[in-house]
Amino acid sequence: MAGHSHWAGIKHKKGKADKQRSKIFSKLSKEITVAAKLGDKDPAMNPRLRSAIQAARSANMPKDNIERAIDKSSINTESNFENLRYEGFGPEKVAVIVETLTDNKNRTASNVRTIFQKAGGSLGTQGSASHNFNQIGIIKIDKKEISDEDVFELAIHAGADECKTNSDFHEIQCSVNEIYNVKKELEKKINNFISTEIEWIPLNSVEISKEKNEDLINFLETLEEDDDVQNIYSNAEFRK
Repeated sequence: MAGHSHWAGIKHKKGKADKQRSKIFSKLSKEITVAAKLGDKDPAMNPRLRSAIQAARSANMPKDNIERAIDKSSINTESNFENLRYEGFGPEKVAVIVETLTDNKNRTASNVRTIFQKAGGSLGTQGSASHNFNQIGIIKIDKKEISDEDVFELAIHAGADECKTNSDFHEIQCSVNEIYNVKKELEKKINNFISTEIEWIPLNSVEISKEKNEDLINFLETLEEDDDVQNIYSNAEFRK
């Protein structure tokens, strides 16, 4: 999950680069293994696997690691991973959605609940936080791959709803149900993708004062460090 932290790109650089890299590789490997287990092991026939491999390549994950993760899907037939979503409110009443990929939901639920409680937040039921978000498909492409003008035309032709460009990448938005159809069209012209994800975009934001930034960032980082957590979304807007 390139850019898998979904909280305004805020990261603390506390000499964690290697640790973060290893965490990111571990989460990407898990997604590749699960995608290969649930569908065809040939990425050409399995859009979820293809997207997971593309995200791994964008994160500079070695080819050996990618192949090992695919092989693991045949060897490890005992453990069944499932995608589970947790919703709640963190510090400053910020709405938070946590997506996990786990082989032990009791462990994951307990860990996530503890992290929320320690930060003074609380876990809610399904739907308690997600009504603050809109779920859409988001495909990110490096700007080096295609020009602003060409990507806009390509996105329209592929059936996307919107195409935005910022300093680093193009972002193509579409409905959740259409994400792999749109991606298939884009693949006719684009070889490398940063990520292909279904994301939760906040409908309204909670502005966080500078004084409160640290608490919220620590809470989100603690969640992100949990091995079962794949994606985090919040409606926090950090004041600079």
